[in-house]
Amino acid sequence: MKVRASVVSELHGKWETKEIELDEPHAGEVRVKMAFSGMCHSDEHVRTGDISQAPEVLQFFGVDSMFPLIGGHEGSGIVEAVGPNVTALAPGDKVAVSFVPACGRCEPCASGRQYLCDLTSMTLAGPMMSDMTWRHHLDGKNVNRMAQLGTFSDYIVVNEASLVKIEPWQDLRAAALISCGVSTGFGSVVDRGAVQPGEVVAVVGCGGVGSGAIQGARIGGARAVVAIDLNQSKVDRAMKIGATHGATSMIDAAFNVLPDLTFGRNADMVVLTPGVLTGDLIEQARSICAKGGRIVATAIAPFDQNSTELNLFGLAMFNQALLGTVFGSANPRFQIPKLLRLYEKGMLDIDTIITQEYTLDEVQKGYDDLEAGTNVRGVVRFD
Repeated sequence: MKVRASVVSELHGKWETKEIELDEPHAGEVRVKMAFSGMCHSDEHVRTGDISQAPEVLQFFGVDSMFPLIGGHEGSGIVEAVGPNVTALAPGDKVAVSFVPACGRCEPCASGRQYLCDLTSMTLAGPMMSDMTWRHHLDGKNVNRMAQLGTFSDYIVVNEASLVKIEPWQDLRAAALISCGVSTGFGSVVDRGAVQPGEVVAVVGCGGVGSGAIQGARIGGARAVVAIDLNQSKVDRAMKIGATHGATSMIDAAFNVLPDLTFGRNADMVVLTPGVLTGDLIEQARSICAKGGRIVATAIAPFDQNSTELNLFGLAMFNQALLGTVFGSANPRFQIPKLLRLYEKGMLDIDTIITQEYTLDEVQKGYDDLEAGTNVRGVVRFD
């Protein structure tokens, strides 16, 4: 079938709506009619080259470039068709996508760490995970999809492992945001950072992922949540969803917020959720972290970022921990339904995070708005 999708065709190219050919789902695969797709910054990381793969890795998957690529890895929709051997989903089911697949059988999944599922090794580029053949074609050629999903498309065909069934009454727009950014931020504080009641949490970067982290800190019992962002409007919005204090830089927080708030002890946890994680931010975060505190590196750094600024003496002598995380170190099949229930009870705010809705033809405009700092999270609404 022919469907419309937003595609980037080259490094630093624009997001453009293209007509692609979508094949029927094979065994273990599902076709989903998309309802909403969140516009996460990670898709821009692919477009700008921050996320990539070495040529020899790409060749292993039968491609020589990340491009052309259908964008989008955050979204929700309704199952339209299933291939043979699909057991957990049926036409008509509501689903959220997960950029972290969960096969349920590999060692990480079996040990309760679905966020490290072995299938993630195949998510950046290449054919379907099920049988290593292709379902998506552009101008007669195979086309990659962001995170094996490509949610900037009217319809998607994905592996069953990349979908999470939600309840019939649950909100698809909220599910789209929870499917990636909100879950990642929330889990960074609650699951990876293991926030304790009464702690002080600083969140650096108040976009979609940062908004999830701020609310994770609030719901997790932090007595104070410091929102730090260069954009004052994002700090102001963060104050509406759970932040108790704000600053426009880590230096500002270090001198004007944390001393009085913590009697000079600094933050128990610092979560890094900027648009791009760079090496210089690690030491800055450590410098505002308390003795025995944790620094959680959540945001995506350029794939070839091999150096960082870090005072190892301070890290060791202050007994601090530097932690990496993917999907907030949470299990998607548990985290997404859990956060949807919090949303239903009015405890998790999704609507305030969504700054604007766009059509599929406006994906580039949405990312231009993100770059300009006017968007916390844009959402593509499909008809």
